[in-house]
Amino acid sequence: MSTALLNGKVLTEEGWREDLAVLVEDACIAALCSASDPRVAKAEHRDLKGMTLLPGFIDCQVNGGGGVLFNTTPSVTGIRAIASAHRRYGTTGLLPTLISDSVEVMRQAITAVDAAIAEALPGVLGIHIEGPYLAPARKGVHQESSLRLPDASEIALSASLKQGRTLMTLAPEQVPPEAVRALLDRGVILAVGHTAGDYDAIRKALDAGVRGFTHLYNAMTPLQTREPGAVGAALEDRKSWCGIIADGHHVHPANLKVALAAKPRGKVFLVTDAMPPVGAADSSFVLNGETITVKDGVARSPDGVLAGSVIGMINAVKNCVGLLGLPLDEAARMAATYPADFLGLSKTHGRIATGYRADFTLVDDGLKVHETCIGGQWEQTP
Repeated sequence: MSTALLNGKVLTEEGWREDLAVLVEDACIAALCSASDPRVAKAEHRDLKGMTLLPGFIDCQVNGGGGVLFNTTPSVTGIRAIASAHRRYGTTGLLPTLISDSVEVMRQAITAVDAAIAEALPGVLGIHIEGPYLAPARKGVHQESSLRLPDASEIALSASLKQGRTLMTLAPEQVPPEAVRALLDRGVILAVGHTAGDYDAIRKALDAGVRGFTHLYNAMTPLQTREPGAVGAALEDRKSWCGIIADGHHVHPANLKVALAAKPRGKVFLVTDAMPPVGAADSSFVLNGETITVKDGVARSPDGVLAGSVIGMINAVKNCVGLLGLPLDEAARMAATYPADFLGLSKTHGRIATGYRADFTLVDDGLKVHETCIGGQWEQTP
């Protein structure tokens, strides 16, 4: 039995449409058609009540949520709690993100993601391994004792996910070129982050096949007069993608506008870098043995270092509209379409179009998430 989604404002590839029915069969979009189409009459009707239907959001950097930190609970149970917490903020696809940790925790995390995908846990698209091959000078809240160089066994482990996408953030100046090539050859998507590398080092990494930048501006060498640094390399390069944290704290809005002006359209996407307080009552959590506290919407370590964010993806979308002046359709693409493209999922995810996964986020005029749909399965937001 197919379902017809009716009476909604739909973000399509051509822009907004209010005259369409979205036909869903099983887990996919079967057609975008007129409400008078004979197929609609035969389908079960779902009234969207004039609300806005967006492609489901995709978050490539989710450290935690629902009171759970992935590093602490690298299991299917932990992933389920994190995905459930972020779903209420419109996220229908995510990469559970492991901060720099031991080989054993890396193995547990990869095994857990494989198991989650095998049992079709809603929304899990793969894993993001953020570190441990990072620059100590730009480590942020990553534990310095966990930082190291990869050996052959760790390269094999990092690329061992059987299903879904593997994204790895590394500092290219810390990793031998042959290790970078080995990871790329095994299908790992590489992003520059937590790097002390200069422009030349980053440029070489991009030329080698590194695809993007993790939380642009944060934990990387800045743009300066005679040394463009990692930021300069990111803004100059036309092919790479940049993830940004639009929480109003990690990056000044003016710098986000600069990135949007410099990069080709579609090459800047939203990430949350979310921590356990998202979707949880407790605003503190433990990371590397230290208690991280949240004050005025900012998570910091005891010595004042930013420790991820405490926003959901719909909050980032709102900030793009409110702080950056972007139209909602473009902000939504930054949350859904562009991250799908970055992950190599441009043919299946991130768009409301025939043949795509039936992943939707339904919001009202105030951008409150009312319902989400993952693979044709709807869930109301608490």
